[in-house]
Amino acid sequence: MSESTMSAASEAPSLAVDSHTAAAEMHAQDSESDSEESEMAEASARDSAAEIPVTSNGEDVKHIMTGGPTLKETRIVSSNYGSPTEGIIEADPYRGSSFFPKSPVMFPSNAAASRLAEQAQDVSGPAGGLKNTQSGPVVITDDISKNIALEKLEQVKKWSISTYKCTRQVLSEKLGRGSKTVDLELESQIEILRDTKKKYENLLRLARQMAIQFYQVVQTQRQLGDAFGELSVKSPELHEEFGYNAETQKLLCKNGETLLGAINFFIASVNTLVNKTIEDTLIAVKHYENARIEYDAYRTDLEELNLGPRDAITIPKIEQSQQQFQIYKEKFDQLRGNVSIKLKFLEENKIKVMHNQLLLFQNAVSAYFAGNQQQLEQVLKQFHIKLKAPGSDGPSWLEEQ
Repeated sequence: MSESTMSAASEAPSLAVDSHTAAAEMHAQDSESDSEESEMAEASARDSAAEIPVTSNGEDVKHIMTGGPTLKETRIVSSNYGSPTEGIIEADPYRGSSFFPKSPVMFPSNAAASRLAEQAQDVSGPAGGLKNTQSGPVVITDDISKNIALEKLEQVKKWSISTYKCTRQVLSEKLGRGSKTVDLELESQIEILRDTKKKYENLLRLARQMAIQFYQVVQTQRQLGDAFGELSVKSPELHEEFGYNAETQKLLCKNGETLLGAINFFIASVNTLVNKTIEDTLIAVKHYENARIEYDAYRTDLEELNLGPRDAITIPKIEQSQQQFQIYKEKFDQLRGNVSIKLKFLEENKIKVMHNQLLLFQNAVSAYFAGNQQQLEQVLKQFHIKLKAPGSDGPSWLEEQ
């Protein structure tokens, strides 16, 4: 064989090896570029809330995402390997490919793809814009607010109807056209109670006036006793006379303070009876009278419906009126029983309280004007009345700790 032939034969294996090496390097570069492309595709898919599979068929493919969450605007920049030219292809959203990628690429499952498509439809509107949606809790809150508003409206409606009927009943009673339910025994007890309260209020006013005036007398006696005592020191010739008068006025002042304590205790007890016990009973009477007006209003309404014709329209109204009448009748009967019990207990309590207070007032006034200091003090002990020392308004905050 010639030397040229042998050299060609020896270079052939080296060329084959070089070609295989070059092909391996090209394949490695393709794999690296494909892996980079897959990472870019996954990053852009996370940003746009959708995953776009990357396909390649021996070509260098680069995806540039320019669209919004709907992925409707996608540019694919592709170029053949080793080719200086490259083109831009406008493509619709990805609908799949029949080629398998060279590099390992994560494909979304059908369930994930359907969820992503539903989210994209919810976010985007018909024209690709964002749609203003409301979350579930907001809808629930709106429903609750609507129900509350309807309940309040229904309450106002019922209150308006009840007020109208009660006002009509009161006017008809004052004009003498309507009938009124009257419990003669209970009404007489209520009238006596109101008259008793007026008389006790007058008694309380006079007792307070007496206490104010008597307090001024006691203060005057104290000043007069001090003046007599001063004059007894400065007038030696009338020392005994001024001294006797000074002691007398001081004794009267002391007994007057004791009597003031008894009068104030009497006033406090009567005030509690009039402005708390009797007033509480009169409040219950007021509730009873309001219930009586409501009872008569719905009773009159039911009677008017019963006097009218009975047909398919009026029968449901009559049944509804009968139910309302029964409700207000039970309320009226209950309050009437409560008022009767309160009046009974009030009468017993009034007799007991006034018996003790009148006995206290009588004994204290008699002992004072009789000059019986021991009996006056005994009256205070009997009713557990404690007098304050002169000039002591009460314990200090430090003593109360």
